[in-house]
Amino acid sequence: MVTLEGVAPVVQAPMAGGVATPELVAAVCRAGGTGFLAGGYLTAEALAERVAAVRARIDGPFGVNLFVPGERSGDEAVGAYREELAPEAARFGVTLRTDDLYERSDWEAKVRLLVAAPVPLVSFTFGLPSPAELAALRAAGSRLVATVTTVAEAVAAAEAGVDALCVQGPEAGGHRATFRVGDTPEDVPLPRLVAAVVRAARKPVIAAGGLRDGRDVAAVLGEGAVAGQLGTAFLLTDEAGTSPAHRAALTAGRFGETVVTRAFSGRPARGLRNAFIDAHGAAAPPAYPQVHHLTAPLRAAASRAGDPDAMSLWAGTGFRAARSGTAAAVTRSLLAEVDAAGG
Repeated sequence: MVTLEGVAPVVQAPMAGGVATPELVAAVCRAGGTGFLAGGYLTAEALAERVAAVRARIDGPFGVNLFVPGERSGDEAVGAYREELAPEAARFGVTLRTDDLYERSDWEAKVRLLVAAPVPLVSFTFGLPSPAELAALRAAGSRLVATVTTVAEAVAAAEAGVDALCVQGPEAGGHRATFRVGDTPEDVPLPRLVAAVVRAARKPVIAAGGLRDGRDVAAVLGEGAVAGQLGTAFLLTDEAGTSPAHRAALTAGRFGETVVTRAFSGRPARGLRNAFIDAHGAAAPPAYPQVHHLTAPLRAAASRAGDPDAMSLWAGTGFRAARSGTAAAVTRSLLAEVDAAGG
């Protein structure tokens, strides 16, 4: 079986939006897992501060995830969606932006940062960097991981020369990592997708999507993966930056299922089904990051008000198994379960 140096069987997913705090990443790593910082939505300066905060806490390997900026599309539909959301804006007393909502999220500066101050692992979501960017990051000493959702994406990433693949199944919480904004995510279950990618791409595979416990991780290891990546499992840990309203929604029992929607960001993403998704999901255009920035003030106001019905409550299908307590305790428990299951 192919291996990936520095990656433990349990990997903490790089959850953007403030969830994957430096404290969470460091706690997971100290407990024997592999933690990832999220670079999405951050400036290069903010990312540098978070990397420094992790380095101040641990000496071992960890990773940084970057969102690859896609080609601009969908602008013509954003105005109509803004009108659709006008009553929501009025209800929360916020103003929706009317300026240019497309941006590259400081992409070039973040790549320069990680070339100048390399981290052990760099992963990518929403596509692949340019060949020159991949070469620069590799020359700096980082091992490179591409997030993929199909066999075709996996083969393309392998041919581009990445060191490993994070194979994301349909059960995953948060954004589906399709290379193109407008793609409809495939529905191949994670174990079957992992096995197909292992055969086709012949690269180390980190499996992600709906993994609830160490038994689930052991199962994907049995399909040829080198690790299982879990995000939802860490949402309730003490160190996670999950908002109080999001934590309450995960535990109160009111929300019974997750769905994939473009309602909050313009990209397909899985979260707890709420009133906002039901009301606006069908109208949301495939325009990212424009829709993300358009809905940002609504989501922020809903969070301040403690209103989960207008928040993006990202969660995977295994959300009921999310564990509270310290991230170290959760990580150690997961690793012990993997061992017990023969992973």
